[in-house]
Amino acid sequence: MGASHLILAIETSCDETAAAVVSDDYRVLSSVVASQASLHAQWGGVVPEVASREHVTAITATVAAALSEAAVLPGSVKAIAVTAGPGLPGCLAVGVATAKALALAWHRPLVAVNHLEGHLFSAELDGADVTYPAVFLLVSGGHCMLVHAPQRGTYEVLGATRDDSVGEAYDKVARELGLGYPGGPILDRLAGTGTDTYALPRPMLGAGYDFSFSGLKTAVRRTIERGDVDVPDLAASFAAACMDVLLGKLKRAVEDLSPHSAVVVGGVAASPILRERLRTELGHRTQIRLPDLRYATDNAAMIGAAGWWRFEQSGPSPEGFGVRAHLPLG
Repeated sequence: MGASHLILAIETSCDETAAAVVSDDYRVLSSVVASQASLHAQWGGVVPEVASREHVTAITATVAAALSEAAVLPGSVKAIAVTAGPGLPGCLAVGVATAKALALAWHRPLVAVNHLEGHLFSAELDGADVTYPAVFLLVSGGHCMLVHAPQRGTYEVLGATRDDSVGEAYDKVARELGLGYPGGPILDRLAGTGTDTYALPRPMLGAGYDFSFSGLKTAVRRTIERGDVDVPDLAASFAAACMDVLLGKLKRAVEDLSPHSAVVVGGVAASPILRERLRTELGHRTQIRLPDLRYATDNAAMIGAAGWWRFEQSGPSPEGFGVRAHLPLG
């Protein structure tokens, strides 16, 4: 593949140091992720200062591994894409500084990418197809929102969480139960062995497109405080409450907007419970699209795809761009 078809992407918005090489048709030549999950597990969540230091340690080797895995040299890269926000400022700064240094050294244009838009593009990697107009449900450790995209690259945020994201709620409930970090996969596994027997609330289920998971988290804590808890049953009840809310909002958006596709992205999109319920409850109403499991959680391949789109539409970003901890979609 020629030099005009490849982009190097870098992602360091939270606790994953990631680099990837992606072609202009969103084919992934390499995707390398250095996870810090085991390091942060001792605190039950991400410690920003520790995460930033780990990015500094890992970034050079991660970029080198992505180039090696793709079997390309810097001269074969047409542009460099990097997550500029939203995310943890210190973590974002490591990726942006690295990308700017490489762009300067290699004489390559640089594209600043919105992490949220990267997640939306994760469903289009490796030949996957999203038909527009589409409704996106973005669910992760840091984000929970419904987005209407009448066409690729154009977004209307229908609703977002007013407090915790669903992934954050998962992690906090797992910590309350002493299950470890990250909590999502652990709780889902336990939920598969339990029954929805606890009467937990479905916050804001009947009200618009916004989300709220703080009250659900509090209800779980109070259930635990009462004692004599069946952990698998509580996990199943918590998961069922979360999925009822997520699917209820998504169904409403599909009914209201009649999109060609309903797309679920972000780390929580890896949940086998969510994937199964999507297929059974929404598959007959519209086209369901999900990213490959390896692209659901934070990665640089999705940043490469979004970077290609932005580069082809608008060219390189201004040289003086910086990190933005709070960067809205669009």
